[in-house]
Amino acid sequence: MNILVVGLGTIGSIYGYAFQEAGHEVEHYIRKDSPKLAFRELQVDLLDGRFDARGLESQAVYQVNPCSQKKYDFIFVSVPSGGVANVIDSLAADGISGTLILACGIWQERREVEKLVRDYPYILGYPVAGGNIIDHQLTCCLFDHFMLERKEKADIPNYPDLAQLFADCHIKLEQPYDMLEWIWLHMAINAGVISVMGSYANPEEASAAAEMLMDSTHYLKMAVKSIRETSQIVASRGVELKNYKDELLPYKLPTIISAPLMKRMFAKNILSRKIMTLHCNLPDLLFVCRTLYEEGKAQWVPAPLFYKNIEALEVKMSQLSAG
Repeated sequence: MNILVVGLGTIGSIYGYAFQEAGHEVEHYIRKDSPKLAFRELQVDLLDGRFDARGLESQAVYQVNPCSQKKYDFIFVSVPSGGVANVIDSLAADGISGTLILACGIWQERREVEKLVRDYPYILGYPVAGGNIIDHQLTCCLFDHFMLERKEKADIPNYPDLAQLFADCHIKLEQPYDMLEWIWLHMAINAGVISVMGSYANPEEASAAAEMLMDSTHYLKMAVKSIRETSQIVASRGVELKNYKDELLPYKLPTIISAPLMKRMFAKNILSRKIMTLHCNLPDLLFVCRTLYEEGKAQWVPAPLFYKNIEALEVKMSQLSAG
């Protein structure tokens, strides 16, 4: 299959590498003013959870091929901070077509997403991977599953091809009750965690902040309480949280139970620990927090701990900018 990855960001590059490794043709659509436009390869340092739950370390070279066609089987889009509209505008202007895999944090309602994608066939997904790119080095981890919209809810003609694409990469598909609602809930969980890390540690040192959280029962308790609040912000949009019982179970337990369990999990699960320390795109993290904060305030949702932490985080960011 022919796959176009939008940009040369971390998530797109991780899955682009997996697709290419499985024998598919992968190209990247990179802005003409991007400093990465001339990149032709990335050194990959991967902790791979597809074949061993503990993760297997490997090194490889990922060949970065520039966009050379107008029609692709799939276009993989994973962009931060609500940048989907600009991507669609650029693809349309260049006459590039294909089925969009929107692997993004999307806070819009379904009807707004339909407007954003114009006439492009699309499906919603969410990556289970993380990492960073520094210079020509991609340091990352990849789990053995990918969140994807159910076939009956996705109006695309090539769903079987997409399922085969991930199967070729030894990646299982997990399909929640409603993919868009699941994305909202995942953003809420992230916001709850980030708000605690950012307000009690240096937000510009995301890896150290993540380590602080994972090693502290006290801060994990605060994160659980914050997630309970942010999940209610999602519920205020009409989402039935009972449809996501499995996702919310760890945060329903008493914190005296859940926090030590989480601390133990982070101590033993190298993959989960690494994804926490490598995910350090500060603008994207702040976008998620601000989105939940504004929605909660607009809906008059009581979330005192979350609001307090976000306001403390924003004071810190202002002080860092001024200093």
